[in-house]
Amino acid sequence: MPRVLNPVDTDREREILYRVIQVASSSLEAEDILSSFVELVSQAVGCEICFVYLWDAEDHALVLRAAPADHARSVGRVRLRLGEGIAGWAAEHREPVLLRRDPMADPRYLHVPELRTERFRAMLSIPILSRTGVLIGVINVHSPHAGHFSDEDARFLEHAASLVAGGIENARLFELAARKEEALAALVRTTIQTQEEERRRVATEIHDGVTQQLVSIWYRVCACQRLLEQGQFDRISEELLATKQLLDETLAEARSAIYDLRPATLDDLGLVAALHELTARFRSETGIVAHVEAEEIRLSPHVETALYRVTQEGLTNVKKHAGAGSVSVRLRDVDGSVELTVADDGRGFDVAAYGSSRPLTSFGVAGMRERVELVGGELALRSRPRGGTVLTCIVPGDRAPAEEAAT
Repeated sequence: MPRVLNPVDTDREREILYRVIQVASSSLEAEDILSSFVELVSQAVGCEICFVYLWDAEDHALVLRAAPADHARSVGRVRLRLGEGIAGWAAEHREPVLLRRDPMADPRYLHVPELRTERFRAMLSIPILSRTGVLIGVINVHSPHAGHFSDEDARFLEHAASLVAGGIENARLFELAARKEEALAALVRTTIQTQEEERRRVATEIHDGVTQQLVSIWYRVCACQRLLEQGQFDRISEELLATKQLLDETLAEARSAIYDLRPATLDDLGLVAALHELTARFRSETGIVAHVEAEEIRLSPHVETALYRVTQEGLTNVKKHAGAGSVSVRLRDVDGSVELTVADDGRGFDVAAYGSSRPLTSFGVAGMRERVELVGGELALRSRPRGGTVLTCIVPGDRAPAEEAAT
């Protein structure tokens, strides 16, 4: 391929750099920016191949994000660790690398078969850095002609890289904001759905429990009225006794529904007391041995509520699915974070196999995970057949203000 610039003419350089600025500000999609940038760089320095790697901070790797059309299948698949290959070295040291002849002879060179770079005889690798020196990525250009690239080319690409860096950062921030907005929308939908399901559950409990018992009480009162009119005073006492028993049961049902909606202990005495009360109720209702081991920790109300609801759902799962003989609830401080575990000695299950055949939403795991993530925490589920199940969540130690904890 004939060279366009050798060295880059000043006017031509300004024109191309201006076009780089246009490319960097033309879109908020990183793919669009990089595609145009690769084409522009290839024209500017007359190279046959231009690759752009972006730094993935989570994976700690340079990931190929832009390449010519005949290398499109490699985009997203080729990954280099920091210091690995010429691009990795340029990224690690924040310095350009110019290899005028036989790049494969350089000890830093790493052969990537699917990129087919062994036929090239000259190479230039330029780190893409933000204004504050943060690594964004690396540009690699290749030519089949030895001596093709010059110091002027390296200087030009450094300028181009610094200009496109801002566009890539903006595109990444936009993508991150879009993902967060999407996650927030999904969370709102899930929250509304969860609220509606909870309302439906409470409505069903009231209808099947309290309402039916009130109807029975009404019939009993009507029976007492008829007996009174008929003068059968000896039977009235029996009816009133049965009515009183129904009233006691109705009050218990109502209190249980109110407690499930919002336990007063959580507001009045805090999470630890609420966990003890919740476990005691579970033990009384199921006959399953249950105990709590909890450090006295006061957290912000929304965090305490999240941990309480996770424990509540975890105990419900033990009751419905585990076939356990005992369950333990543990709350402790771990290096400034708070760890909650609900562990049982039940039948357990293969988490991976079960999740592929039936969604873990049947265990309420998705709802628990979203609730924990909402307060900045993480939730994990470990289990194996006949080996019990352990539900663990770790949340930031978001302590309640002193005056709030004292109330």
